[in-house]
Order: sequence, then C-alpha cells, then structure tokens
Amino acid sequence: MTAPTCVWDLKATLGEGPIWHGDAVWFVDIKGHRVHRYTPATGETASWDAPDQVTFVAPRVGGGFVAGLKSGLHHFTPELGFTFISEIEDAGLDNRPNDSTVDAQGRLWFGTMHDGEETDSGALYRLEADGSLSQHDAGICITNGPAVSPDGATFYHTDTLGKVIWAFDIGEDGALSNKREFFRLTIEDAWPDGSVVDAEGFVWTALWGGRGAIRISPEGQVVRRVELPAINVTKPCFGGPDLKTLYFTTARKGLSDEQLAAAPLCGGLFALPVDVAGQPQYEVRLDLR
Repeated sequence: MTAPTCVWDLKATLGEGPIWHGDAVWFVDIKGHRVHRYTPATGETASWDAPDQVTFVAPRVGGGFVAGLKSGLHHFTPELGFTFISEIEDAGLDNRPNDSTVDAQGRLWFGTMHDGEETDSGALYRLEADGSLSQHDAGICITNGPAVSPDGATFYHTDTLGKVIWAFDIGEDGALSNKREFFRLTIEDAWPDGSVVDAEGFVWTALWGGRGAIRISPEGQVVRRVELPAINVTKPCFGGPDLKTLYFTTARKGLSDEQLAAAPLCGGLFALPVDVAGQPQYEVRLDLR
C-alpha cells in the first residue's frame, strides 16, 4: 500500500483548509497569516501574506476567492490581495472562522471557533449569494469538518473537542434538520479535525494528535486508517486531474521541541494516491456588486 509523501516541507504553524482549484492545491497557514499554493505538475510553490489570521479560501464564481479571516470575510486574489466584505460575529466573542466547504449549489458553509480554544462560542454559518449569513448550529468551542455527501442529502459538521461528527439532513433550500451523531472518535489523545467526502460517500477525517486520518463509511464505521509522519493532521482534500490524490495539511502548533525533532515533517503538505476519487471543488456564488 502506498504511503503518504511530503510534497512541500514548509513547516506551517497551523496548515489548514486545502482545496483543489485549477491545477493546484491552495491552503492556508492560519497562525502564519499566509495563503499557499502548490502545483503538483511542476512542483512550483507560491505564498501570499494575509492581514491577519486567514482560515480558509474558497473559489468564487467570477474569479478570486472568498477568504475567512479573524476580521471577517474578504475577497482574495493573488494580484490584488484582500478586500474586506463583511464581519461575521461580534469581535467581543474573540472568535475566528475555521473550516469550510462549498456545496453543489455554490453555498459556502463555515464554522467559527473561540480563538483561545476556551469557550463554546463557535457556530456554523451559511453564506447566501446576497452576502447575508444564516446560523445553523451553535455552542461549540472548535467547529470543524463541514462537508456534504455526493447526493447532496447529508451534511456533516464536527465538534472537535467533543470528538463527535454530527450528521444532518440538508434540504434543497439548504435547511438543516434531523441532527444526529454520525461518528464518535475513541482514539486516545486524538481529535477529529477537517473532513472531506469522497465520490462513494465515505468521510475522510484528519486526526489532530492522531498522526493520520481515517475513512468512515456512510454508516459510521471506520474502514481505513492512514498514517502520516506528522502528529497533527488538520484536513484532507482530493486533487489531481482525476481527483484521486488525497492531500493533507498538517501543523506544528502545540508540539514540543522533542516532538518536532522526532517528527520534523510536521507542518508539511502530504500527498497520497487513492482508488476512489473525490468530489469536485465547487465555487461560491456571491454577488460582490
């Protein structure tokens, strides 16, 4: 069985949010305040500075990306940088956005979390095409892993500290209902982080502290575990022309000098060929006029 390989040893403090767009993997270093791009065909890398903590980028219909920053939603292009769109929550909460996904209808879903990881002030939001936000879950310290099944019927949302992935029914209008426990992680010293759903409806979830990722069936059973030479794995995404390469972001945050010496590739970007393809990366429908 093929093992994951480190394709960019950039030593990100908190690598997160990988997506496949164009011919490249785009991702962020939240604590490093940077957006990164890796082009597998050439090995080319590029990076852009952000004005503060940047937690995700999602491609937008019409060009550029919608970016989540602690200061709010922004429009990002490599040429022009970041342009403020709107605030997300009251700054007094000391929250920031975290993980995100885009559904087939072009709706951006993302969670917020307490930046100090101490209070249950995080919530789940959906961005409408007119720029308005609606809230769909709340009372979570660290939100993660929003993802949608390939038939568009099931929505997944992760409570990282609670070690649980929730499932919801999702209507054609984007309404969520029938919240239920999909999966609870029982691995000691590991927490479910970002997720992505493959074309067969299986959920791939990164393991913070767990040195890898797991593939979970639609029935909630672990069918595969992948090990990486990195301790904190943050999120997978599917990429490549056939969407049959899994890319993983990882982090150095919270690790001791001894841990980093033993696992020096922490913070790198990893790639793993897989047999089952992922879903395409959808673009956000957002009117910026």
